[in-house]
Amino acid sequence: MEKLGFRLDVGDFPLSFYEKGDYLTLGWEDVVDFDCAIDILSNPTRREILKRLVREPHYPLQLSEHLDVSQQAIVKHLNVLEENGFVESEKVASEKGGPPKKIYTVQQSFSLRMDLGPDLFRMKHTPLPKGSPINLSTSKNLSDPAMKIANRISGRKKMSISEGAGYIAHIQGMLDDIDTERDALVALHQHVLKRVSKTVEGEFETYGERSIVHTILDNPSRPLDLDRIARDLLIHSKDMNMVIEGIRGHLANTNPEDAFIPADASTPLPWWIQG
Repeated sequence: MEKLGFRLDVGDFPLSFYEKGDYLTLGWEDVVDFDCAIDILSNPTRREILKRLVREPHYPLQLSEHLDVSQQAIVKHLNVLEENGFVESEKVASEKGGPPKKIYTVQQSFSLRMDLGPDLFRMKHTPLPKGSPINLSTSKNLSDPAMKIANRISGRKKMSISEGAGYIAHIQGMLDDIDTERDALVALHQHVLKRVSKTVEGEFETYGERSIVHTILDNPSRPLDLDRIARDLLIHSKDMNMVIEGIRGHLANTNPEDAFIPADASTPLPWWIQG
């Protein structure tokens, strides 16, 4: 069975690697977006407003009547949602000849995920893919049954309620299956982290070293933001090379039986694994 190990090398890359924008990743800005979304969606009235708006555009008065909340409060919530890009408004002429009225629609399309356990904390905020159904079907991200649905609805602006209900039930079933497998994978992820965390605790004496190793384990396939880690741990950026070299040397000395990955410029590995 092939063994995988880590080989750390920071000699060829500057500590300001992320600041140069040479690597596309979900950076700290996306985490801020996650926090913003959690903050806004923590309000139950705002969630109810969004539930209504995804069905069809609404006027504030409509939302007030359906949700049994004062129109003044509804307008305040809509302002918060609009300021943060969740919804947008458009003025439409009044049917009774009065002043134009604002009508609201949802703008955001994203997925929020958070996993929490005794040995696990993961959160992710990703935008949903853009484009038409035919673009989704050609992206190779869909299963064959899902691709069939995408091809069937592509180019169509309307469909019958019964046909739509059938597709939605099928898609929901596929999502439920994915969620079931994902939950099992998250639990397995936690079991692995629980066991490797004991090794980290036993092999590294300083809090800084343990924090860096845990950061590596958070997502081993992505590069480290050494500047950010240095600020969080109050370590001078010039000292980070020494700390990383110490971790690399420790891994090499304590895991001599592991086969370290031979990497070159064409190998799709993060820089800290490359040798």
